[in-house]
Formats: sequence, structure tokens, C-alpha cells
Amino acid sequence: MSYETILVEKKPEDKIGIITLNRPEVRNAINHIMREELGKALSAFEQDAEVRVIILTGGQKVFAAGADIAAMVEKTAVEQFYRLSVADLTFQVEKVSKPIIAAIAGFALGGGCELAMACDIRIAAKGAKLGQPEINLGIIPGGGGTVRLTRLVGIGKAKELVMTGRLISAEEACRINLVNQVVEDDKLMEESLNMARMMTKHSPVALGLAKYSVQNAATADLRTAAAIENACFSIAFASEDQKEGMRAFLEKRKPAYKGR
Repeated sequence: MSYETILVEKKPEDKIGIITLNRPEVRNAINHIMREELGKALSAFEQDAEVRVIILTGGQKVFAAGADIAAMVEKTAVEQFYRLSVADLTFQVEKVSKPIIAAIAGFALGGGCELAMACDIRIAAKGAKLGQPEINLGIIPGGGGTVRLTRLVGIGKAKELVMTGRLISAEEACRINLVNQVVEDDKLMEESLNMARMMTKHSPVALGLAKYSVQNAATADLRTAAAIENACFSIAFASEDQKEGMRAFLEKRKPAYKGR
């Protein structure tokens, strides 16, 4: 499949798929074409048995500087309400059963930050800047920014970042739990691939169940989250991977998972 706004690459030897945002002329601003193409690429990787982990990046210079403001400025309230939004894309990112790692260089602002927050792991280059600067345009985040930011960094820090619109460094983002790891700028993809490889050695079935369980733990009450965890734990026992993993442990050998 050919794309206009993204690049898609597969590393079958590593079981890793890479999606690169590719609108450098506008610092990877997210428009409706990019949203649609990202959705298609994610769906394709979801169905691809050769891919167990996905890396989402904007390359070495910028992740995404936000939504395409030029395409929004004349929109009406009704048009905005019914739009295919970054929020729709972020829910798809969360629904994909495979782990998704955001590899962040340069700016991850507005919709770009919202997209990164929907990913399971965020690795930032030391020179990266993150933030929700929508307040500077007379609006607020509209792609899940206030919601996910609050869950990641807490209500006080989320209010500060949303209501000041200030940008923060990768180091500060790591301190407040907005990103998982900060690496040297020239090591971003190397470290993202290393993280992905740590995951691809595990059962795809277990990875999907783990993602689903943790994702729901963030929003459900304690008893509901525990019930979801127990259901996912039990479902794992219906898989061939569970039998292979436990037998390999008892036989003191590496498991050969097949994703079944």
C-alpha cells in the first residue's frame, strides 16, 4: 500500500513494524489524510503476524508539531464536533493489541503530544520538546490531551501545562512521567528498537492481554480492573503460547512463541 503522508517499514527479522510521519515541510502537522493513513497502517500491522511490536516516529528532526492549523481556522463548531479527530486515532492506537512505542525527536506538540500519549511507551531524544500549547491559539486540546495528560502526570501538573501552554524538555517530561526514557539524540531509533526487541521475544498473546489489562486499569475502579486482569490472566491459558512458555521454563530452554 502506498501512502502520501507516512512511511511504513517492516523488519521481519526483528518482528518490528515502523511507521514514520512524513510531512517535513509542515513539521509533520497532522491533517485528515495523515489521520486516515495512520489508521490504515495500524490496521495492516495489527493483521500482520510478522509484526509483534510497532514503533511510531517522526524521524530524527520532529515527531509532530500538532494539528494542521491552516486546515482548521475556518471550521465551524458543528464541523469540528463531527470531524475525524486525533482523538479517534488515539483510541485506535490504544485498541491495537500490539505494543506501540513512540520514538520522539524534536517537537511533540498539541496533537503530536496527544498521539504520543496514546502509545504504550514513549522514548524521547534529549533535545525533544513536548507540550499542549493550544491555549495560545484560543482553544484547548481536542484529541484527548487533557484526559491522558491528567492520567499520566496528575491533575495539578496537567492544569499547569494546559493552562500555560508552555513547552517542556525531555528531561522534565521524564521526571513527571510523561515519557518513559530519555536518550541521546543520535541513539533514539537504536534505543527504541532495543526496547521493541525486549518485547518481541515474548508471547504476542500475552503482550496483547497485558496491554488490554493495564490500559483498563488506568480508568476502571479497583475491583473492575482486578476482574479484567483475572479474565485476561485466565484467557492466556487458552493459548498455545502459555503451554509453550511454561513447558520451556520447566525444560530450561527458550520458548518458541507462535502467537496462538
